[in-house]
Amino acid sequence: MLVYPSGIDLSSRSLQYLSGLLAGHRRRIGSRWRRLTCGRQAVLVLAHLCCGDTYARLAAGFRVGIATVHRYIREAVDLLAALAPTLEQAITTVRKKAYVILDGTVLPIDRIDADHPYYSGKKKHHGMNVQVLADPAGRLIWASDALPGAVHDLTAARTHGIPAALATDDVKCWADRAYQGAGPTVRVPFRGKNLRGWRRRHNRDHAKIRSLGKRAMATLKCWRLLRKLRCSTTRITAVVRAVVALELAA
Repeated sequence: MLVYPSGIDLSSRSLQYLSGLLAGHRRRIGSRWRRLTCGRQAVLVLAHLCCGDTYARLAAGFRVGIATVHRYIREAVDLLAALAPTLEQAITTVRKKAYVILDGTVLPIDRIDADHPYYSGKKKHHGMNVQVLADPAGRLIWASDALPGAVHDLTAARTHGIPAALATDDVKCWADRAYQGAGPTVRVPFRGKNLRGWRRRHNRDHAKIRSLGKRAMATLKCWRLLRKLRCSTTRITAVVRAVVALELAA
């Protein structure tokens, strides 16, 4: 197999953060020797998350076995996922903000037509539903656990307890029409195509505010692995949380 050098579109801060996390973990478990140093393992994991490189490519590039690549990635992802903020911690953060933006996305997955629970009728492909909270500038604050793509955004938000948490702390939230009826603090645009007068102006202003939340979605999609997930659906939540932890730490 031919091997060539490549680049990862991340800052050195992400590498240093993950390397330090792995070094601390190895000290805790008493790991004496491994095929790769903490720094090299961090590069391997970042190449997988950011570039979407497969286990086979990483194994050839780092001259280790595929099983070793799997073990290294799983170890690092679990460490990062444990550091991702919970919804309670996110609500504590957004209390200091004027408002928060709520939106949902369906991350594409590699599934067949028989997997109906994962098929999103809105996106017309199989995927996992992830809810995202962003601050007024569009910066990522929190991402939810992944649910099957067939789950509606409002149902997903209620499953995670987002409307109740926002209402408890009286946090104002902007969201799209999919969240109609989510609660008193969740503001959505008016329904209808031929709106006029103040309702039309309200929807236009609402869209300007809500559009900034797309930056948080774009932040997630910058990690190429999330553009087409081929891992087990039980691992997608950990992967999303690992990405969030890296973004907040960078």
